[in-house]
Amino acid sequence: MSKFLNIFAPAATGMVAVLGSAYFLADQFVVDMPAPARDRIVTPAKAESHSAESAEAIARADEDAATKEAAVPAGAKHGLGRPATDEEIAAWDVKVFPDGRGLPVGSGSVEDGEMIFSDNCAVCHGEFAEGSGNWPKLAGGDDTLADDDPLKTVGSYWPYLSTAFDYVHRSMPFGAAQTMSADDTYAIVAYILYSNFLVEDDFVLSNENFLDVEMPNANGFIVDDRPETEYTKWRTEPCMENCKENVEITMRATVLDVTPDEPAAGEPEADEPTEEATTEAPADEAAVEAIAEAEEMVSEAEIAAADPELIAKGEKVFKKCQACHQVGPDASNKTGPLLNGIVGRKAATLEGFKYSKAMKDAGEEGLVWTPETMHEFLTKPRTFIKKTRMSFNGLKKPEDIDAVTAYLSTFPE
Repeated sequence: MSKFLNIFAPAATGMVAVLGSAYFLADQFVVDMPAPARDRIVTPAKAESHSAESAEAIARADEDAATKEAAVPAGAKHGLGRPATDEEIAAWDVKVFPDGRGLPVGSGSVEDGEMIFSDNCAVCHGEFAEGSGNWPKLAGGDDTLADDDPLKTVGSYWPYLSTAFDYVHRSMPFGAAQTMSADDTYAIVAYILYSNFLVEDDFVLSNENFLDVEMPNANGFIVDDRPETEYTKWRTEPCMENCKENVEITMRATVLDVTPDEPAAGEPEADEPTEEATTEAPADEAAVEAIAEAEEMVSEAEIAAADPELIAKGEKVFKKCQACHQVGPDASNKTGPLLNGIVGRKAATLEGFKYSKAMKDAGEEGLVWTPETMHEFLTKPRTFIKKTRMSFNGLKKPEDIDAVTAYLSTFPE
């Protein structure tokens, strides 16, 4: 017996010590369940009281939400932000109406507008509002609205000057909208009017004389009454089958290759000339002969006397002028007059072009476009003729002026 105690007594004592330590450590790291968590354990005895408490909690939450919603300012959402003040709304309310409502007080001259336009607008719309690349043209297009491809600009198409002012003031320049002052906007619009030959170069536009400017196409628009006059004629049930007894090609596309190659029964082949085409052929031949005669108007002596290299150089220099001027058999007046026969012609005498008062005065005083006077003019146009509409700064190299003069001399009247 004594041997058994001697062997197992130490082991039992150690076991008791280990179990005691384990209990002590476990008791140190056990956290009591929070009272709310214990309360959420619903027993059958608590079920009835728990339901009543939940209903009360939901009612309190709804009441709190209603109180918070009532405290939110009118028009605000989610309790964020505040209503805009009258001053803040007015700062963004920049609309201008055709009757002048909304125009800010201010003024701007054509002279100032030219500089402002050059700095802020010319990169897209050209120095003379003639357009650059695919950007819109703001000037030109007189009497083209009835053409197949009309040029719609501020001068030729827009019925109200307020549209130009509103758009510039609201949206321009590109990437820096609403950075222009009212005076700058008046000046830019004045320059656009001047570029369309609607005002003189000393014109000053302001909120006081704004409505005095008459736009050429002011009466070119009508009230759209199609809902009353037309819609009932074609807004009917569409025909879905056997809608036409005979289907035939009555006209062929001249630009797009979209007409079917196979003609309908009785219709001539595409390459077969019709009676109408045969009848019109002589007229086309006459037009070709007329163009040929016009091209031969330059005498062989003049061509022989000219320097081919100088003329070729002048053709390259003339590219700086092509935005406003044209030469050749099909040339016409654009922003500037056509220049056929310019060398040797009296200033401001080309029929059909509206010259500035300054250019007319120079012509009446006897100015003739000789190589010498063209050299002086093209060196600094606005120094040679004060208040000329030609805004081009001039050619810096005398040899370029000689070259472009030689090139222009090859185009007769």
